[in-house]
Amino acid sequence: MGFLKKDGRIWLAKKTRNIGQGCWNGYGGGIEPEDKNLVESLKREVAQECGVQISEKEVEKVAIIEFHNTTSNGEIFVCKVHVFFINDWQGEPQESEEMITPTNFEIKNLPLEKMMLADKEWLPLVLEGNKIIAEYYYGPFQKELLKEGKIKMVKDFPEEKSQEFKIH
Repeated sequence: MGFLKKDGRIWLAKKTRNIGQGCWNGYGGGIEPEDKNLVESLKREVAQECGVQISEKEVEKVAIIEFHNTTSNGEIFVCKVHVFFINDWQGEPQESEEMITPTNFEIKNLPLEKMMLADKEWLPLVLEGNKIIAEYYYGPFQKELLKEGKIKMVKDFPEEKSQEFKIH
């Protein structure tokens, strides 16, 4: 997941489908077989979802979060999300099939109540300059957090093997 962040402001857009539908969110999505690494996947997803171009030198990894999601039939699936700040880019964010109403917000005035429930806990921490590894446990349709999230502050992130990475 990538957040376009510059000059005390952050771009968010509303998701039109899947997890987070109707919520303000950063940009990102699934890994494709042609993606060689996390940043390459992020670059492709950001271009598809909002039309801007990013370069690797402007990308800063700020979090790894495992979201444990419960389906309506009680099964659990885990999304491991790598979170990046994108500190500069080419172009102006546009609407896409997946993300609508791109809007830039003051960092100190984010619509946290209209974002995913866990975002109000972890996003302010990384916006303050922290790096984190976290876990959250959602009930069906991500409408409730089943227990308190776990957040660990870190200086660096563990090395990821190319077969293990996913971006949400």
